[in-house]
Amino acid sequence: QVQLVESGGGLVQPGGSLRLSCVASGFTLDSYVIGWFRQAPGKEREGVSCISTSGGSTYYTDSVKGRFTISKDNAKNTVYLQMNSLKPEDTAVYYCAKKRRPCQFGVYDYWGQGTQVTVSS
Repeated sequence: QVQLVESGGGLVQPGGSLRLSCVASGFTLDSYVIGWFRQAPGKEREGVSCISTSGGSTYYTDSVKGRFTISKDNAKNTVYLQMNSLKPEDTAVYYCAKKRRPCQFGVYDYWGQGTQVTVSS
């Protein structure tokens, strides 16, 4: 059974850091691209980052470049999103999802349930 389970969200002050995890089961990460997306209240879902099957290629939306880092541990079937220098506008529910290559935002075929990230003082 395919599953994606996100964790690591929470409340953090502006300028703080969080690391999100996406644990995959029912498939192996070396066969699928994993993307991170977010949806803020009243806004459309947007792509944040993705990582290729090998981990050698990554992509970030402009608003998080230099602040967020995506990585993966195929042995643990886990993808991480390290988020630094967080801003209030990063507040959203964050989702991970999978698709076949290439690493890009587009149609993903399976989604996790999401984890809430709130950046506030």
